Amino acid sequence: MTIGIIGAMREEITPLLEHYKKHEAIAFGGNTFYKVTLGNKTLIIACSRIGKVHSALTASTMVLNFGCEKIIFNGVAGGINPSYKIGDLVLASKLCQHDVDITAFGHPYGYFSESKIFTESDCVLNGIAKAIAKENGINLHEGVVATGDQFVHSKERKEWIKKEFNADAIEMEGASVAVVCDNLNVPICVIRAISDNAGDEALVSYEEFLESSARVSALLVIKMIEKL
Repeated sequence: MTIGIIGAMREEITPLLEHYKKHEAIAFGGNTFYKVTLGNKTLIIACSRIGKVHSALTASTMVLNFGCEKIIFNGVAGGINPSYKIGDLVLASKLCQHDVDITAFGHPYGYFSESKIFTESDCVLNGIAKAIAKENGINLHEGVVATGDQFVHSKERKEWIKKEFNADAIEMEGASVAVVCDNLNVPICVIRAISDNAGDEALVSYEEFLESSARVSALLVIKMIEKL
C-alpha cells in the first residue's frame, strides 16, 4: 500500500521526517517528495507549499506519478467554531472553497460549474482517526473545513465564511486536495490542528503556535499509519 502524506509547510512535515528517519528524497515537478519504506507500506511525504494550486499539484503528482492509494493531509488551520481551542484537532467531514464566486451566473458561493460546493472526505480513514483519538484520549473534533487562497485574519470575513458554509475551520489547501482525490477516486483524510482563531489577532497566534500545533496533528497521522 502506498500512502501520501501532505503538509503545506515545512513545519507540518518536519515531525514526520524526524519520526521516519530513513527516507529517500526524490525531486519531481518542482518539489521534493520523501519516500519511506515500512514493510508492505510505502509513504510518500511532501511539503506542497501554500495554496490551492500547489496542493492540488502535489496531490495529483502523488497519485499519478507515485501511485498513492490514499492521501492524508496534515497541518494547521484557523478556528471558526467557538468551542475550538488552539492545539485542538479537527477532522474534516467535508470541505469547501470559500473564495470561489460565480454568483453573477446565479450559482451559490463555493460552487464550480459541473461540480459541487462540498467534497466529502473518506469515512473509513476518518473512522480510523476517530478510533485512534478515542484510544489515546485525544480530543478530536469533526467539522466542515473551508479552503481559500487567503490567510483569513478578519473577524468579518471569518463570520461570513461561518455563516455561508457553516464552517468550523479555515485553511488554504484541504478542499483542493479533496477535489483531486474525489476525481481520481482516492480516499482522503484531512486532519488540522488549530493554530489561531482566524480573527484580528490571527497572525500573532499563528506564528506562535504553528510548530507546536503541527506536531499535534502529525502525531495522530503517525498513529494512523501504524493502523493502516
